Amino acid sequence: MRRSGKNRRRFRRWVYHMKCREIIAKLEQLYPPKFAASWDNPGLQVGDREKEIQTVYLALDATDEVIEHAIQEKTDLLITHHPMIFSGLKSVTAEHFIGRRVMRMIQSGMCYYAIHTNYDVAKMAELSADYLELKDTKILSVSYCEGETGIQEGYGRVGDLAEEMTLEQCADAVKRAFSLREVKVFGDPCQKIRRAAILPGSGKSMILDALKSKADVMITGDIDHHAGIDAVAQGLAIIDAGHYGTEHIFMEQMRKELEQDFPELTVKREAFAVPFRMM
Repeated sequence: MRRSGKNRRRFRRWVYHMKCREIIAKLEQLYPPKFAASWDNPGLQVGDREKEIQTVYLALDATDEVIEHAIQEKTDLLITHHPMIFSGLKSVTAEHFIGRRVMRMIQSGMCYYAIHTNYDVAKMAELSADYLELKDTKILSVSYCEGETGIQEGYGRVGDLAEEMTLEQCADAVKRAFSLREVKVFGDPCQKIRRAAILPGSGKSMILDALKSKADVMITGDIDHHAGIDAVAQGLAIIDAGHYGTEHIFMEQMRKELEQDFPELTVKREAFAVPFRMM
């Protein structure tokens, strides 16, 4: 017997729609906001915590291009590593590029969440060490210590490479691990390397930590001329694989995490694209 249209509607499968706050709760359980640096601004930056989420889009930065790609994918929640808003906005207008982005997100009904230095501490540090297959890793720079338990967390990792190699070979290994065409190297290409420090993103401020850890090389990004040559003068080689080059691994790891924890979601990510060209 064929059911009437009214009865067919009655027997439709009930589908639960995930709320934005539920996804945020899981992310903040995995990557606690208390790990974030005092100057940072992770968290929900645009949108309604009660919004129903079906599609999530991942990227490193909320650029104009990323936002348009997310809109094309009918995204309900955009998650990036770097926050789009770091300090308070006095106005949200089309006259400022950040204001235009906020307006575009609101107009499309999109929520926007950033997960930055708390992710660096809770996941990125160990994840990057795994990419290089470092052994017996330790925290490069402790940034959080829980007094009662003595639990420590922090930025970067330092550990031993699987085998001794030259600085040139180490640079090749970094390029393979992070899918890069080129890296910038400070130091003698023939220098023997065994102990490596890795700090995704911008590592200039933690060169001293790498020196204290007895690392032979530091792998990071955003190293300027003086920081590079001064590190070498103190016995530390530098492989600058770029800010994007060392942090794009966020997108793939987060995709896997969300698909595992929320199989009912559609999770998409921005394609790998270094944001500059060597000409």
